[in-house]
Amino acid sequence: MPKTKFKPVLHLFFFFIWVSIPCFSRPVITYPPQTSLLFSTDAVSILSFKSKADLDNKLLYALNERFDYCQWRGVKCAQGRVVRYILQNAALRGVFPANSLSKLDQLRVLSLRNNSLSGPIPDLSSLYNLKSLFLGRNNFSGTFPPSILSLHRITSLDLSYNELAGPIPANLTALERLNVLRLEWNRFDGPVPALNQSFLLIFNVSGNNLTGKIPVTPTLSKFNKTAFSLNPDLCGEIINKACASRAPFFGSPSASGPLVLLALAVVKKQRVDSKGTKPTTIASPEVTNSNAGNSRTHIGEPPERKTMMPEIQRLKKSGNLVFVGGEVEGYSLEQLMRASAELLGRGTMATTYKAVVDRQLILTVKRLDAGRTAVTGGEAFEQHMEAVGGLVHPNLVPLRAYFQAKGERLVIYDYQPNGSVFNLVHGSRSTRAKPLHWTSCLKIAEDVAQGLAYIHQASRLVHGNLKSTNVLLGTDFEARLTDYCLAVLADSSSTEDPDSLAYKAPEIRKSNCKLTPKSDVYAFGVFLLELLTGKHPSQHPVLVPHDLLEWVRTIREDDVGEYRRLGMLTEVASVCSLTSPEQRPAMWQALKMIQEIKERAMMEDRASYGHT
Repeated sequence: MPKTKFKPVLHLFFFFIWVSIPCFSRPVITYPPQTSLLFSTDAVSILSFKSKADLDNKLLYALNERFDYCQWRGVKCAQGRVVRYILQNAALRGVFPANSLSKLDQLRVLSLRNNSLSGPIPDLSSLYNLKSLFLGRNNFSGTFPPSILSLHRITSLDLSYNELAGPIPANLTALERLNVLRLEWNRFDGPVPALNQSFLLIFNVSGNNLTGKIPVTPTLSKFNKTAFSLNPDLCGEIINKACASRAPFFGSPSASGPLVLLALAVVKKQRVDSKGTKPTTIASPEVTNSNAGNSRTHIGEPPERKTMMPEIQRLKKSGNLVFVGGEVEGYSLEQLMRASAELLGRGTMATTYKAVVDRQLILTVKRLDAGRTAVTGGEAFEQHMEAVGGLVHPNLVPLRAYFQAKGERLVIYDYQPNGSVFNLVHGSRSTRAKPLHWTSCLKIAEDVAQGLAYIHQASRLVHGNLKSTNVLLGTDFEARLTDYCLAVLADSSSTEDPDSLAYKAPEIRKSNCKLTPKSDVYAFGVFLLELLTGKHPSQHPVLVPHDLLEWVRTIREDDVGEYRRLGMLTEVASVCSLTSPEQRPAMWQALKMIQEIKERAMMEDRASYGHT
């Protein structure tokens, strides 16, 4: 949406300057004394963890202002308390110290996947609100952490790819809410517990030293032999292996062929060389929908490690699904092709389907347009998808796998159940949707800004196709970006989607113009105006900033009491969508503006509440 020349607007200028000046020159804000100790405790707990777990100082944490810790890498707060701490693929090296993160008593999600943390897992029994714990792909040792058995709210537990030993506790059955349990590639021994959790959908204990007959429970019977593979001394009905037979594993007629044997040999060699360097892997997309050992699936090979022989890599990529980010394979291409499918939408670059695999696992499958993406060669496509698969953030829809063969290209994501922001804002065609409440606009804008800022800072990639149809709503109605970083694969000279054109920055509207972080910022400004007004970008007028603010106020005439806050959000939209890319802020600066608005509103609301 290009802008005409506009008159300088002082309040816009000063608002932009506000986020750029040093913290010490801003007004000092005071807080109720009874809350200061409570909030600082969370920061101290995180700093205590960092002192032992981040020996290479990868986490640049500093506490200069009261709420700074809520902006630290990996930290997500609610009402000033840490509720999510996600540091996947953060290159951490050290130990997980006792009495550190265990003091975050409001924590719901803890993920330290794919780092180099060693030593025992500390007592976590005080994390009584914890729902998801992801400690896979580290070097943790010791036994199964007994404190986890007291976390009765936990639904997702991942301890895979560590050096944990000893038995898997029989009273793991007490965790009745479990729907994800991943213990593969450790050194666990003894029997498989008689798990009976009816909600358990994802389960994997492969690659351990488990022994004996697998209990035939309704829960365990849902999973096929893949979930139990590479435990030579397991037997029973579930894996179709008689317990009386003592035939060696390598000679078993039920083995999956030379591919499995070769992979097993590679992994066993790694195990023997336990003092060597642990293979590094890209972090798996965050939290709840890891697909390992999904029921009624069949896969002919074990989970892959980064250092697996090139011969296996080539076989794997010969017309099969390629799982990114270290994701364990939970379904095959054949199963995906047999899945029931529902058309979700068609775009100029891809057709999108909702696929239900084995009546349980729901995925989003995008079939890329062969003509538009033909400009990207096969090897370049693979390299790009591996890079995109390494992006892991709560505000990005997790990318799980891709496929290419004979001109066909598929991209597979987690399914998001609550539709898109487009549907939320515009409603059905038969109704005249009312603009969202300003707090909803603020929340969605912050989520989207978080996702974009992460892409720009964690990689050299750009989203390239931000629009309201590409912002989906997750299970908790959090905004999550999809179709990120795919636009660079397409031929830019092809016919442009009219709905996308209004989001395009002026400098990239010509063919063969390179997408940049600043073109994402422009699209974000247009998207923010769409949130505020409920008007599709094709209906946005070309106005100078002052008139733009009046236009927003006219549309939101019922929000008289919120004019000032709406004005601040409109200013962010205006400065992000300036015609000149050099005048636009970086995405992290736009995020900072939004967070400043949020914090100011929270302080005002607290002050107002205190006087009533």
